Amino acid sequence: MSDVLVPAPQPAHRLIPSSFPPIGVFDTVATAADLEAVMDLVGWTNDRLLADRLHRLPRSEWVYGIANASIVMAAFLHVAPGGMRFNGPELGAWYAADDLRTAAAEVGHHLRREARARGVATMSRTFRVYTAALLGDYRDIRGRREALAEVYASDDYRAAQRFGEDLRAAGGAGLVYDSLRRRDGVNVVAYRPRNITAIVQADHYEITVGAVTRLIDVRRLAAAS
Repeated sequence: MSDVLVPAPQPAHRLIPSSFPPIGVFDTVATAADLEAVMDLVGWTNDRLLADRLHRLPRSEWVYGIANASIVMAAFLHVAPGGMRFNGPELGAWYAADDLRTAAAEVGHHLRREARARGVATMSRTFRVYTAALLGDYRDIRGRREALAEVYASDDYRAAQRFGEDLRAAGGAGLVYDSLRRRDGVNVVAYRPRNITAIVQADHYEITVGAVTRLIDVRRLAAAS
């Protein structure tokens, strides 16, 4: 495992489906105690899966009381059933890219997989861009695709999830790694919500892919509001 630590790409770009439901209570409360009280009042803690994930994060890592706090926390609390490349299903992480084109290539790949699974020829989805400054030092595994072949496996995340979760458990900020979807693209995964700062909402984009072609059509819909 490489011990080289580097800063994250600045700014880091993340594409989030515009229909994604934010957990709005995080933006407005002032303390962790207030957060738990408000969540209880609105019935949020009835969803035990989300509540369990929240409590896997130390309180010192909860983000609340600032604009876009809900966007950050949603990345950690809403998790795909099988996890993602560098996180298991127990807790999410903040994935981002060095460039909007890299971010589009990444979400386009997963959109294409969804189109194939659904048996449709094309699929479109609207995303909003968020940029952020990621604090901390990130383990750099760029240029190590041969040495870390299992970690970089295209569609088998088991080794990568073990790799990433071991780093998280050891207190690491996250990883900087080569994109498998865009040549020369760079991705970052951040494990500490408090390290995700200066979040800016940018434009909406419609991304369209074909189930059997590699073309990704990216169309800007509107300026940020």
